[in-house]
Amino acid sequence: MDLNLNGKTAIVTGASKGIGKAVAEVLAEEGCSLHLVSRTEADLNDVRDDLNSRFGAQVTVHALDLSQEASVAALVAAAGDADILVNNAGSIPAGDLARLDNASIKAAWDLKLFGFVGLIRDIYPRMCERGSGVIVNVIGMAGERPRAAYIAGSMGNAALMQLTRALGAESLDHGVRVVGINPGPIETDRLVSQAKINADMQFGDESRWRETHKSLPGGRAGRPEEMGWLAAYLASDRASWISGTVIMADGGQHSRSARA
Repeated sequence: MDLNLNGKTAIVTGASKGIGKAVAEVLAEEGCSLHLVSRTEADLNDVRDDLNSRFGAQVTVHALDLSQEASVAALVAAAGDADILVNNAGSIPAGDLARLDNASIKAAWDLKLFGFVGLIRDIYPRMCERGSGVIVNVIGMAGERPRAAYIAGSMGNAALMQLTRALGAESLDHGVRVVGINPGPIETDRLVSQAKINADMQFGDESRWRETHKSLPGGRAGRPEEMGWLAAYLASDRASWISGTVIMADGGQHSRSARA
């Protein structure tokens, strides 16, 4: 399916690896010009060179820490008129309230929560003024299925879900759409590393790490490219009647019983 994204300009944060990199790959293949953002310039340069080689994509890299307001302002100054914003940067550490002090929670939220909010605050009005644009927030399942052992992520993701729903409920009146994705477990480097540790502890053989995912839907984790395909579709005119919605992209895990 042609998503009619050729010629569009997109910002993708957290784009040096994992889901963000997969989103960038799909958008590049669809003909978008890209502004890729992460804190690691060398990794961004590798992604840029790869996308340019494979797709001839026009890619600008921004090595920025979006937990800092000055970095958000710099990105908006350089790319604030983009047609598409994919908010993906940030991870929040595991731990319950006994393990995480306020400083740890605030530090994580500065990137994952307020980084999203800062970009939206500046870019959303520009989209509304010109009457077009799409914001895709890549959030996380803990906002839908909160856990005490991941308390900071549960709270932060729930806030981003409600931001997406509240803003997306009115945005279409201005020609703009705001949507979200809640990925389940995705086969990123981080997930694989943890799975190998678990396999070593359980089986004495880290090469059996895929077996630790047997309880997941279909017996596997999701793949980054599956999130990339979904984000690109949601960013396209093919999804023109979708706004204020958060898609649960977890193979149905959120609908299973709590013990599953």
